[in-house]
Amino acid sequence: MKAKIWAALLAVYLVWGSTYLMIRFVVETLPPFLSAGLRFVVSGAILLAWRRLAGDALPTLRQWRSAAVVGILLLLGGNGLVCWAEQTVPSGIAALIIGAVPMFLVIADAIRPDGARPTLRVLAGLVIGFTGIYLLVGPTAFSDGMPLNMPGVAALLLASLLWALGSIYSKTADLPKTALMTTGAEMLAGGFALLVVSVLSENWQLFSLAQVSVDSWLALAYLIVCGSMIGFASYAWLLQNAPIPLVATYAYVNPLVAVFLGNWFANEPLTPRILSASAVIVGSVIFMNSAQAARAKPAPVRSLDE
Repeated sequence: MKAKIWAALLAVYLVWGSTYLMIRFVVETLPPFLSAGLRFVVSGAILLAWRRLAGDALPTLRQWRSAAVVGILLLLGGNGLVCWAEQTVPSGIAALIIGAVPMFLVIADAIRPDGARPTLRVLAGLVIGFTGIYLLVGPTAFSDGMPLNMPGVAALLLASLLWALGSIYSKTADLPKTALMTTGAEMLAGGFALLVVSVLSENWQLFSLAQVSVDSWLALAYLIVCGSMIGFASYAWLLQNAPIPLVATYAYVNPLVAVFLGNWFANEPLTPRILSASAVIVGSVIFMNSAQAARAKPAPVRSLDE
C-alpha cells in the first residue's frame, strides 16, 4: 500500500506541477480561452460518461447550477486567467503566484458568514506570504533584468482569488455525491463558459488552425489526459487511502516542480530572487497549514489545474 500511495503522490507532484509548463506551450499558438475550454469540455465529458457507466447518478438540475457556479469560478476565473496570463508571464512565476491560493482561501473563509476567523499565527503567515509575492513581482523584479508583465500578474492574483471563492462556495453547495462526478460536471460547465468567452473576446480573424504548432497540440493532449484525468484520479484515490496531511503536501511541491521544469525545458529564469521568493511563499503556506492543523484536521487544497 505504501508503494501505491507514493506512486500516486509522485504522479500528482509531477503531473500537476508540469501543467503550468504545458499551458505555456499550448498558448504559444492556441488562444488561451479556446484551449482551456477544449481541455475541460473533453475532460468533463469523459469523466461524466465514465462515472455514469460506473453507476453514479447524473446531477440534478440544482446540482448542475451549483456545478456551473463552481466551474465558472474555478475554471473560467481560475484556470482561464492562468492561461491568459502565461502568454506574457513565465510558467514558474505563474505557479508560484497560484501557490498562494491557500492564503486567499484563508481570507475568503474569514469574510464569509460563519467562516473561520484566522489566528494570530495564520495572520502572521499571511503577512509572510504576501511579502514573498511582493518580493517576486514588486519593483525589485526589475533589478535582475527580468521585467514582469503587470496585467499578467494582476490576472494571476485575480485567478487565485476567484479560485478561493469557488472553493469556499463548493463546501456548502449542493453537488453530486461522488468527487469524480462533481469534477466532471464542473469541468463541463466551466469548459462551456470558457468557450463562450473565447468566442466573444478572442481575435478569430487572426487565428488559423494551420498556425497551431505540433507542440501546442501535444501539450493540450497532455493537459486533457494527464492533467485533468490521471492527475485528478490519483488525487481522488489518495484522499481515500492516504493521510490528509501527506496529500496536502502537493500544494507545497507543485510550485517548485513548475519553477524547475520551466527553467529546464523552457529556459525560464531561475534567479536568487525567484528562489528566495519561492522559499518565502511555500514556507508561509506550510506555516499557515500547520497553524490550522493545530486547531482542526486540515483539508487539502484543490489544485487549480485539476
